[in-house]
This record gives sequence, C-alpha cells and structure tokens, in this order.
Amino acid sequence: MEVEIDEKELKAIGAESLTDGRRGLRIRGWEIESCKRSILTSLELQLWEEKLQTSHFPEMIFGNSSLVLKHLASGTKIHFNAYDALIGWKKEALPPVEVPAAAKWKFRSQPFQQVILDYDYTFTTPYCGSEEVYTNSEEVGRDIVDGGPSLCWEDCEEKIDMVALASKEPILFYDEVILYEDELGDNGVSLLTAKVRVMPSGWFLLFRFWLRVDGVLMRLRDTRLHCIFGESSFPVVLRDSCWREGKFSALAAKGYPVDAASYNDPSIISERLPVIMHKTQKLKFITNM
Repeated sequence: MEVEIDEKELKAIGAESLTDGRRGLRIRGWEIESCKRSILTSLELQLWEEKLQTSHFPEMIFGNSSLVLKHLASGTKIHFNAYDALIGWKKEALPPVEVPAAAKWKFRSQPFQQVILDYDYTFTTPYCGSEEVYTNSEEVGRDIVDGGPSLCWEDCEEKIDMVALASKEPILFYDEVILYEDELGDNGVSLLTAKVRVMPSGWFLLFRFWLRVDGVLMRLRDTRLHCIFGESSFPVVLRDSCWREGKFSALAAKGYPVDAASYNDPSIISERLPVIMHKTQKLKFITNM
C-alpha cells in the first residue's frame, strides 16, 4: 500500500513527517515511527543467544526493526520488536507441534542429521507489544529502571469499529514491519509482523503472529489497536486481542480444503479457525508529571 501525500497536505491537517532520515509521522500529539533493517548478523545473533540463553531462533530475525508509537503529552510509548517477542516465546514454552512424519523430524539440519524436537520450533509468542512510560523528556524503559511505570489497560465492552475503519479515508502514513520469519524447513510458515496506518481521524495497528504447519495445524494470534484522536488531549485507544487455532483434520471434517496452497492468506481463513482467546481493553492515560 503506497501513500503519496506531500508536506503541504500533511500540514493542512496538522501533521508532519519525521525528520533526520526517520520514517514516520507526527500527528495530534502522537509520534509514529517505523524502522526496517536487515536480518541479524552472526555476531548479533551470538549476543542474542547469550542474552536469551537459547540457540534456537527463527531463520530470519529482523532484530533491529521496530514499530514505535509515542503519545508525547502522557509519556506513553507502545512499541513492537523481535527481541521482546522471543522473550515471550521462551517464557510460554509451548510443546512442539507434532508432525505426522515421526518422533524424529529432519528439520533445519544437514541431510545426514536428525534432531529431536524438544522445543517450540514454531516460535509462537503471546507477545502483544512492549510498553513504557517516560518522563522529563527522557525515555525510561523497563530494562533501565526496575519497577518503573507501565501502562494501564482496563477490560471493556467497547469494540473496535471495523466498519468505520473500512471507510474511504485518506491514508497519511502506512508501513509493514516484519520482525521474524521461518519457513519451518519448507513445511509451512511462522511469521511475525506489525502493520500501521494513520488517517486524519486516528491510527490503526495490526500485530500478527501467523503459523501454518502444513497438514497439521494453523495458529493466528492477532492484536489490533485503534486510536481515535477526538477533541480531548488524551485520545481513546482500544486493544483487541484474539487468538485462533485449528487443525487441518478439523477443517477437513467441515468440508474445507486441506492443501496448504488454500491457506496462504491468514486474513481470508481466520474465520474458519476456532477462537481460543478474545478480549478487548481500553488504555487509561495517566498525566505525565
């Protein structure tokens, strides 16, 4: 999705592009920035192995890529990155998805090798974003100050208005950031992405983990965030989290196709997968003193 809007048009609606080579936008008290970098180098990967205490990683990790949203008045910062996502993967430690081949599966190894899968090789993560509150114009991160302030999300009955989001409104900024990806040894796909689009009325973000183990299982973990600017200094931000999961055998029992080619686009098949977890929350802003 290409967005072609010049600075005069942005200025007319109270927005401006970020400077200093950064990709993003300032609008209605928000600073939204996407950063896309190449995959980790071997040296960087070695450092991650030491910090995360594991040698198991997705084939492609875009470890220096990120998507960051800052609300300047409140010091609210919401961001998405591969490192924190893999922390979530390691903590959840799901059992490996069983494949029909055998107890031992030739997976991302040399032809003469066989490895026993004793870890979650799908890199499924419960991660739905990182949060910080910064003060005095200096960002204070969780890793810097122990017990530092964090955001407050409250369960709510309000829902993200997807119909309104589908209306034809000018898109001022759009980007998609891939955080990690793995083809599961040509047996499927494991993909973690963050997409954002900014309109005059607000911004919408989709953070998605998509898994397809061919012939066995599909898993979709979506986090949607919608910010409505409104007239108040503190906008309305809703977060919708929905996990779906289903086996190919269950889909076949309902008469759906089971060939992997039919399931390349998670957006199309998401409604076929049973809901495992669903909740909606609203962000409670706290004045930044």
